[in-house]
Amino acid sequence: MAVDTSEKGFEMNIEAALIANGYKKRVLEGDASSAFKQHAIDVEELFAFFEDTQEKRMRTLEKSYGPSYKEEVLRRIKDQLHKQGLVECLRKGIKDRGVTLQLAFNKPPTDMNKTLNKQYAKNRFNVSRQVYYSDKHNNSLDMVLFLNGLPIVVMELKNPLTNQTVEHAMKQLKNDRDPREQLFKFNERVAVYFAVDPDEVFMATKLDKGKTYFLPFNKGNNGGKGNPLVYDNYRTHYLWDEILTPDSLLDILYRFIFIKKDDIKDSNGETIGERQMLIFPRFHQLDVVRKLEADVNVKQVGQNYLIQHSAGSGKTNSISWLAHRLAKLHTDDNESVFSSVIVITDRRVLDKQLQDAVYQLEHKAGMVERINQDSDQLAKAINNETRIIITTLQKFPYILEKVAGLDRKKYAVIIDEAHSSQGGKASTALTNVLSDKTLESAYEEDRIAEENLDDVDEKIVEAIMKSGKQDNVSFFAFTATPKPKTLEKFGTMGIDGKPTAFHHYTMRQAIEEGFILDVLQNYTTYKTFWKIAKTVDDDPEVSQKQATKKLAQYVSLHPHSIAQKTEIIIEHYRNFVQRKIGGRAKAMVVTASRLHAVRYKIAFDKYINDMGHTDMKTVVAFSGTVKDGEIGYTEPDMNKFSDKELPEKFHSDEYKVLLVAEKYQTGFDEPLLHTMYVDKPLSGIKAVQTLSRLNRTCPGKEDTFVLDFINDPEDIKESFQPYYESTNLSEVTDPNILYDLQAEIEPYQVFTEDEVQRVSELEVTDGVKKSVKAQTELNAVLDQGVERYKKLSEEEQEAFKQATTKFTRTYGFVLQIVTFIDIDLHKQYIYLTYLLRKLPRSAGDKDVYLADDVALEYYRNQKVFEGNIELEQTGGVDLDPQKHGAGGLVEDEKVRLSSILDKLNERFGTQFSETDFLSREQVKEDMLNSDELRQKAKNNTKENFKFAFEKTFMDFVIDRMSSNQEFFMKILENDEFKSYIMEDMMNEVYGEVNQ
Repeated sequence: MAVDTSEKGFEMNIEAALIANGYKKRVLEGDASSAFKQHAIDVEELFAFFEDTQEKRMRTLEKSYGPSYKEEVLRRIKDQLHKQGLVECLRKGIKDRGVTLQLAFNKPPTDMNKTLNKQYAKNRFNVSRQVYYSDKHNNSLDMVLFLNGLPIVVMELKNPLTNQTVEHAMKQLKNDRDPREQLFKFNERVAVYFAVDPDEVFMATKLDKGKTYFLPFNKGNNGGKGNPLVYDNYRTHYLWDEILTPDSLLDILYRFIFIKKDDIKDSNGETIGERQMLIFPRFHQLDVVRKLEADVNVKQVGQNYLIQHSAGSGKTNSISWLAHRLAKLHTDDNESVFSSVIVITDRRVLDKQLQDAVYQLEHKAGMVERINQDSDQLAKAINNETRIIITTLQKFPYILEKVAGLDRKKYAVIIDEAHSSQGGKASTALTNVLSDKTLESAYEEDRIAEENLDDVDEKIVEAIMKSGKQDNVSFFAFTATPKPKTLEKFGTMGIDGKPTAFHHYTMRQAIEEGFILDVLQNYTTYKTFWKIAKTVDDDPEVSQKQATKKLAQYVSLHPHSIAQKTEIIIEHYRNFVQRKIGGRAKAMVVTASRLHAVRYKIAFDKYINDMGHTDMKTVVAFSGTVKDGEIGYTEPDMNKFSDKELPEKFHSDEYKVLLVAEKYQTGFDEPLLHTMYVDKPLSGIKAVQTLSRLNRTCPGKEDTFVLDFINDPEDIKESFQPYYESTNLSEVTDPNILYDLQAEIEPYQVFTEDEVQRVSELEVTDGVKKSVKAQTELNAVLDQGVERYKKLSEEEQEAFKQATTKFTRTYGFVLQIVTFIDIDLHKQYIYLTYLLRKLPRSAGDKDVYLADDVALEYYRNQKVFEGNIELEQTGGVDLDPQKHGAGGLVEDEKVRLSSILDKLNERFGTQFSETDFLSREQVKEDMLNSDELRQKAKNNTKENFKFAFEKTFMDFVIDRMSSNQEFFMKILENDEFKSYIMEDMMNEVYGEVNQ
């Protein structure tokens, strides 16, 4: 017998599986078909359900309405479905003349209430094939799933063996189904539309012709899109065998789907309407929430879970659903598993969405409380057992302290750490006043502050470490980019003995499924080359390491560099970017420090003004106050609006380019962001998080672009590779490294055993923080160690401090990962933790200033790489755990400044053309010092000034001839070169005189 390869055969197999899973076959014909075409409801089944489950209420309505009660009840149901929507009516029922009719009954959480369980068992799940739905045409739907007569799920099925795929099914739903017909009106009858073939599934919740938006509903296949191979079944069988089974569908309808409401704003940010979306969970969201719930049901409280979900995975919704379900979770004895669910997030959008979603799912106000006041409000919420508490990272240590004292109560803590530093609020060091700094030292100061800025996951792990293991708390950590520390703390131990995430949704799958864009697809580097001339007669000895770093900064930060990069960026944006996304594309410039951001903002606005680009406005983002000379700058002053307004203002059509210094490099979602200009070193997680600002999708956005002045493509690839698929740990931290570190520390003889013993006693017996007397004695004991430390050489001090810091951090970390008991080590840990706080700052912190010793001689930007950075499909990457050796202090070789200059020129130099030569600056200065030329610039239009400028230009050139003959001869001999230089300098002189 030949194999049936038809679409009909595929339909029949799905129907048979659904019937086996609890559905009944229903053929709509005769009056049932006519009624369905008229009302888009299987009227017979709806009233059969009412009579079976709510017979008394039906009799009340019959008495009230009379013989035509069915028509009146049906009219009321249709009216409420239109006004309130399907989702609301399913959950709340229909009120009609003092009677509430339930359209369905969800599965009760326990078997204790027999009446509820009886009603639930009477839900009617029907499957119908080839459903004709209109008298106006003969179109039919392949398959419809009914719940008590309501057509909840519509499926279009295709079979590749008949040369039709899921793509054809999507086109059919999009083009051949009229959204004006009753059956297809948004949120009135159908909750979800599935396009299905044997290999893939896509879904939509609203039909809108060409604007219909389909999302993949696939499991993923080895870290990518699609579905894995299944023996003896279709790849997509999970849809009818797992997702659409009666219990699963009811669970989705009652505890997942909700209506998301967003304001529609015009280009000026004014609200002009409201957009509603029916949110149906994507496969990985449904999967992770259900698997976490199932695991908690088995293991109860005290477990840790790491959820590695890429950007674009819809973490906000996943967290909302998880929080609600954990809050509702009960034991077999009907006791709540968790007293409260605490959500740690710095995203305001999560507050509102979580509150809205939980309210729709629960219909109770007060289930969710936002902690926006002080710790008293938080304490009250915890003590009152508020079901869901939303708070910020800053209050996290307090929460741990609070819940530790309530060991009879149990808590779920959900950590949304991926969006930590939105707005750059994570470090006070980046909000202080930056004053009297050169660009070099401003970069250095902000760089150090950023390096010391622990990631949110680091802070959280450290806070948990300090509080010790807590059996009454379960942690659920969501992140796209887990660090080794995060994996060790929250990861699930695999059969190989290594920790991995509990659940994955990879960057690769998100890109392949189209939820995010591949930000490395169009990547261009501009390498900066320069030659530096020594302008001082003496040749000071400087620290090679520090001087090399300083000289590199000096070159990249020279005003000419910012001016040249400004021109490159603006002209590139105007010529290649501005027209993208229907003319709404925006760009971000990532600068190296807050002072850079200020200088870039000034340079951008000046260039835009000089060139008359009236259609292009910039906005800058940095924290605190930056003083440049005598002038103090703040973000609100430069933008002329408050920092809270920035995201909304930047989203409007008025502003095109955002200049940032640390702020908005993480956690900033602006889908219109198309291009990024990078003028800052990036690596590791910071590179992934920063460049990922571009990956959000929106209608009309087909690609992204990165122009990088600083970084190497290989380094960027190396940064992204670990997070492309899944992240695992290559090995587990070995606790024995603590003895290695102890052996490094002791030879310095900074402390004695007696001192260690005494500090330990003070801490354990009295508690140093609580006892004033203990604090006095603690300082006296520690001072002895500080004095010995001061007698060490500079190199020994630095090495001791490094080893001690590593020891204390590693000890606290190891204690959380493995069972490890060593009393002597613990005492040393207590002592050294206190000692570190008292040690003086080292000489290594001192700065080297070279800016006055050198002048820029050559400078050119040359395009050196353009193309696509290919990430490899490796099946996941293992990250090495923390390495804890202290590392020796390398003695800085004191070298002559000129040798550093030679090395730099050799490293970055190329065949320079005279256009790069900055001696032209000398000529410009001469012009600006000429009173006569300044007067002409002030009193004339630019066009008139040009004539006067051209007449005197050669006089200034000849006056400077002796200082650099080669450069100035080029001006005399080459008319084209002369015209270029003259035009360029005329614009600058005129602009600077009249600014």
